Amino acid sequence: MSARFIFITGGVVSSLGKGLASASLGALLQARGYKVRLRKLDPYLNVDPGTMNPNQHGEVFVTDDGAETDLDLGHYERFTGVNARRSDSVTTGQIYSTLLTKERRGDYLGGTVQVIPHVTDLIKEFILKDTESEDFVLCEIGGTVGDIEGLPFLEAIRQLGYELGHGRVMYIHLTLVPYIAAAKELKTKPTQHSVKELRSIGIQPDILLCRADREIPLSERRKIALFCNIREDAVIQALDVASIYEVPKRYSEQGFDAQVLKIFGMDDHKHKPDLAKWDDILKRIQQPKGEVSVAIVGKYTGIGDAYKSLSEALDHAGIANQARVHVRWIDAAGFEKGDVAKELADADAILVPGGFGERGVGGKLAAIQYARENKKPYLGICFGMQLACIEFARNVLGIKDAASTEFGPYEDKEGKGPLVGLMTEWLRGNVLETRRHDGDLGGTMRLGAYDCEIAKGSLAAEIYGASHISERHRHRYEVNMAYREELEKAGMVFSGLSPSGHLPEIVELRNHPWFVGVQFHPELKSRPFAPHPLFASFVKAALKAEKTKGDNVVAISSKKKT
Repeated sequence: MSARFIFITGGVVSSLGKGLASASLGALLQARGYKVRLRKLDPYLNVDPGTMNPNQHGEVFVTDDGAETDLDLGHYERFTGVNARRSDSVTTGQIYSTLLTKERRGDYLGGTVQVIPHVTDLIKEFILKDTESEDFVLCEIGGTVGDIEGLPFLEAIRQLGYELGHGRVMYIHLTLVPYIAAAKELKTKPTQHSVKELRSIGIQPDILLCRADREIPLSERRKIALFCNIREDAVIQALDVASIYEVPKRYSEQGFDAQVLKIFGMDDHKHKPDLAKWDDILKRIQQPKGEVSVAIVGKYTGIGDAYKSLSEALDHAGIANQARVHVRWIDAAGFEKGDVAKELADADAILVPGGFGERGVGGKLAAIQYARENKKPYLGICFGMQLACIEFARNVLGIKDAASTEFGPYEDKEGKGPLVGLMTEWLRGNVLETRRHDGDLGGTMRLGAYDCEIAKGSLAAEIYGASHISERHRHRYEVNMAYREELEKAGMVFSGLSPSGHLPEIVELRNHPWFVGVQFHPELKSRPFAPHPLFASFVKAALKAEKTKGDNVVAISSKKKT
């Protein structure tokens, strides 16, 4: 049987949760035994989000094969466990880049190149590619109906509906049903107008997913169905929930997945999906046995989506330890002149994530020094690992000018080079990859999955329970191995290396309860039903620190009473 295609569009406002809706539906279809693939079509003109500011766009999610993609692909992976590929994400920039290359090459034989059919044909080609083995392909269209840049994508999916037929294509439209406090009413008019806009393009939605912060009365759902030319039972409530991992179960209770199968004419819509693993996750979230506070000292703390995978990985670690993880976001730049001890004393653990550029470095270094000296569990990711090495070199080895060339020009006094610098070439399998100092910024980092060999007897080996791992990278600079011997003699162990032995992947401290820095991004591979071992161990160490802190408080209190 050929794959069936489900297109998810949005209206009224952005950030309604199309990515979560797509991921949840994918999880529900999986729970019924179907094979799914999820794809994202982004209308912006950037070739990828790699050079976009996280404060504006949110995090950049990286796939195993090295694609820099929208954060929604992270939702897809976390909910379905299906690893995304480069072919699962496309932007208008990529479409036009391909189109212009073909035109310059003469592929269009001198004909006039137009949006229809040339741009729409390339979009359809992307949607249909490598889908032969899938039962369902879910394609989310970024932005909202009415956006000028999104029109070619909407036209392409309209054409596919005509070409493949209703038995293989369906449309889901996600809208907002706002509550107007002054009128004390939920308003359906924005949904009506959004559907009207979609229908003017030639797309009649099969299912309406209506976001609301409270129950939508039956009378209002009937009104939506009547004005939007849709069946009443195909108007699905998408109500706010306490945890995003509650969404699949709540959608199923509303009959979302059953309606999808019913519209495709599939008999098994009457059966229930197997949601046992989601029930277990919810139980662990709703009935924690402990709680910890983790301070994240970062550069992009002003917007939650900037570190989306990171915050989700901490939640997964909480699920693994049946604990509630409270995250305290601390702006590293504003932290530089603050009282470090006052800010971090109550935190059970400290994490410094990735980031680019020099802003906030002083605050991050102060946090790392505090974690090292006060034996707080510490996890440094990417830049957080590099800064851990710099802090150790400066304050333990006395190398006061230890720095990264990312901060600016470096004067090489000892002939070793900078402690952290731009690696110009390395092997990926049998392929030599190269970088130039004056090269392009977009798509030129060490991207995607790389192997790592872990030293026996190390904390990393204990955490992973393995000597060989594969993790995803996204960075341009590396820790200089010329300093390894000096650092290790003082107590900083290089416990994970690239197979060639040229690139440090993991460092840890000998005389510390839990201090680990990793060059890769472990958060990208964490799942709610398969929490990443590094995060699970980190939160476990934080729980131990929290318990010790509590025991000390009790001991001090007892002494005072005596």
